[in-house]
Amino acid sequence: MDGLSYRPDSLETLAQAFARGAAAHDREGSFPHENFAALHKAGLLGMTVRPQEGGEGAGLPRAVAVVRAIGRGCPATALVLAMQFIQHQAIARSAGWPEHLRVLLGRGAVERGELVNALRVEPELGTPARGGLPATTLRRTPEGWRLNGRKIYSTGAPALSWMLVWCRTEEAEPRTGIALVPAGAAGLRIEESWDQAGLRASGSHDVVFEEVLLPLDHAIDFRPPAAWGRPDAEQVAWNTLLIAALYTGVAQAARDWLLDFLRQRAPASLGAPLATLPRMQEAVGRIEALLLANDRLVADAARRESMAVSDYGLIKTLAAENAIAVVQQAVALCGNHALARANPLERHLRDVLCARIHTPQPDSAWLAAGRAALGLA
Repeated sequence: MDGLSYRPDSLETLAQAFARGAAAHDREGSFPHENFAALHKAGLLGMTVRPQEGGEGAGLPRAVAVVRAIGRGCPATALVLAMQFIQHQAIARSAGWPEHLRVLLGRGAVERGELVNALRVEPELGTPARGGLPATTLRRTPEGWRLNGRKIYSTGAPALSWMLVWCRTEEAEPRTGIALVPAGAAGLRIEESWDQAGLRASGSHDVVFEEVLLPLDHAIDFRPPAAWGRPDAEQVAWNTLLIAALYTGVAQAARDWLLDFLRQRAPASLGAPLATLPRMQEAVGRIEALLLANDRLVADAARRESMAVSDYGLIKTLAAENAIAVVQQAVALCGNHALARANPLERHLRDVLCARIHTPQPDSAWLAAGRAALGLA
């Protein structure tokens, strides 16, 4: 490790470099491969890998800070990086992973910059967080496992080295678990279906598996569906707080652009920059309050040893709504300039609205918190 991940100035340099290419990747819907080469060089792709594989074993507070910083430059890059952090910390602490595979993936991230993500969402199932069995199946054969199915919204698909595919076994009593799939496996193909309004550079395409052959030890932690039980609080913390940090970074980028605009824009009728108007100063103060609330809320939650699972959902939802409010207020203050494609604010608006889509979605978060408060959880 060269220590770059510890230095705020290095993170800022990376974020600025990523920001310079973000508009082009957004317009083209192209994946920012060069950003991940830079992240690997900075020693960040293996940050949450165990020290015995050469990683830092970084905790949640540091991961939150890094994702927020990178989110200011390119949120699509930050999303893929967040998934990398989440998966490697889960692999490091899960008893269901064979040690040799844990070592394989960990060293791959540290030494070669290999990316990994979980592929869970399906056309009919939607997100597994709302229940149901996956249609993607794993069938045991004399030569090994055969995987068949389709996953949608597979973030980072063009650059993944490993895919953790949520699936069920073809058995009389199906079990569910993870199939570990190398990206170059025969029978695997990526369909470039991702054409959303926001996070256009995240490469969240469909991935199709047709009779993909896997070794027997690549079936990870398969259990009867009922045996999965309640969500693991630590895993929920990583999933929710990194998403909250990412979109806080988007809101901070919008705030930064707004401040420059207000300082430089001097209408002839005013004869001074818009920044001199008390109305603008008050509006910026309101934005600062929302960003401060997010920073304190997410950072405090990341430092805590444990919280109720429903509380993490509330924090993610509150942070997402605050981030959206920041960008919407910036747009309202700038008028037509905010929606000009020559300026980044309209891109920040499209990106930040994606915050509501991530699990838990607002209705699920409110419901879980309400049930917990009423003693019905």
